[in-house]
Amino acid sequence: MLRSELLVIVLVLVLLTAYIFFGTGYMKQREEHRVLADQITQVSETIAVIPEPAPDLEERLAAAKESLATEQSEFPDNLSSTEIIDTILKLADESEVKAIPLVTEPWSTKKIGEDEYRVFRLHLRVKGSFLQLVYFINQLENGELETLVVEDLSVTRDNEQAAEHGISEGTVAITASLNLVIYARPLISD
Repeated sequence: MLRSELLVIVLVLVLLTAYIFFGTGYMKQREEHRVLADQITQVSETIAVIPEPAPDLEERLAAAKESLATEQSEFPDNLSSTEIIDTILKLADESEVKAIPLVTEPWSTKKIGEDEYRVFRLHLRVKGSFLQLVYFINQLENGELETLVVEDLSVTRDNEQAAEHGISEGTVAITASLNLVIYARPLISD
């Protein structure tokens, strides 16, 4: 009898150990299952909110790419620094302003979006009357250099006599400092 009681006790301990081992593992899996089910529900709700893509999405993408290629082809590719400077100085003469000093930086490359463009930067001081400066800046932005951008402009009143700058009496002389950028297509290497 002692032996059968001992056997029953051992059997109960083995069953208890197996239950603890497998039962706790099952409980952990059940908790993980609940967490995963919650995550699946959240993702399903998020997906349900996302609108269906437009049926003509591929056509619109192709049209946008074609439009981008057309616009990029409008960028000049054969600009020289000398031509740019001559154009700006010619506009200054036409506007009756003094554009001195004119400082340039060498051509560089600037990444815009996925594309890289060649960039030519100029810094110049322009002196004249307010109307002359407005006319000059308007001609810069709307003239031959279609990809010219006025990156920075600061204007100060010139305390010197207006007559010294070729401006009529009674008119206030103004000095403007401009930072200009001209964009061009990148060089294609062979």
